[in-house]
Amino acid sequence: MIFLQTGKETNGQLLEIESFNPKSDMREPIHVHPKQESSAKVISGKLHFLVNGREQIVGPGEKIVIPAGVPHCFWNEDDLEAHSIQQFTPALHIDEFFESFFALAKDGKLDNKGMPPFLQLPLMGLKHKDDIRVLSPPWAVQLLTYWLLAPISFLMGYRAAYYSEK
Repeated sequence: MIFLQTGKETNGQLLEIESFNPKSDMREPIHVHPKQESSAKVISGKLHFLVNGREQIVGPGEKIVIPAGVPHCFWNEDDLEAHSIQQFTPALHIDEFFESFFALAKDGKLDNKGMPPFLQLPLMGLKHKDDIRVLSPPWAVQLLTYWLLAPISFLMGYRAAYYSEK
């Protein structure tokens, strides 16, 4: 993932990233961006999207736009690496979420499902509640859990932003 334009550079209006997705059997969790429209324009390869329960394949030169609050996920199940330009409007703080998430990945701190450590989630979840939310468990349950666990997470040394140790 390469940041082309960040929220800081666009006064919070846009995050634009260049993304390279190799073939993977793992799908990201179904999630929503509660206050952001997201889009992806595929340059090469194909991306598979599940948007509101409907699968769509987006190929070279095609673009998909996902309105705020619509459940979705994407993946690449083809042999060719998928190259795309993705945008989030408004940017909010989703770039900071991606920076932390990829730093956790770089340091080998994601589990076999690609999720951060359990006690990392409350702080990241609260900080990025307007940027991204998984659908399960229901948001009210997530929010209550985050509020209850955030002080423990903080005392255990976790922070809302994660920076690579390497």
